[in-house]
Amino acid sequence: MPLSWSRRATQTLSAAALATLLLASAGKHFRDPGFFDQVVPDILCRDDSGERSNGPLAVLSREEWVAVSGLLEAGAAVGLLFPPTRRAAAGCVTGMFTLFLAGHIDALRRAYGPAGTPGQRKAHTLRLPLQAPLIAWAWSLRAPATPALEIRV
Repeated sequence: MPLSWSRRATQTLSAAALATLLLASAGKHFRDPGFFDQVVPDILCRDDSGERSNGPLAVLSREEWVAVSGLLEAGAAVGLLFPPTRRAAAGCVTGMFTLFLAGHIDALRRAYGPAGTPGQRKAHTLRLPLQAPLIAWAWSLRAPATPALEIRV
């Protein structure tokens, strides 16, 4: 009995899976924001204590960056769920994951610095390489769905 499974159905399932991952991550941004603190590069973080001068990129506090990135992930997840917005949302998610590389590299650099702990080294050493498949996954959702494939079982 032939089973017809279209690329559109595959893409829809893939988009729903990535959207689920993004929504789970967005929720964690608000339930456990400390988990993401180390991934926000210091150069982006505003310091209101006066201990260091703020650079031109330091427009938000670390906590605000974590919240904004959580909101962006939630919005991107919604965009992936609807075919008319999927291509644009997938492009934005690809860009977002690519930008997150800078945060993961900075966190890894600090984890292997004098103040880093073995737990931080392990966590960030594992987290950084996960960005590559996430970037590829998001990029793959930019392709328009093509005609159905027939799979014979």
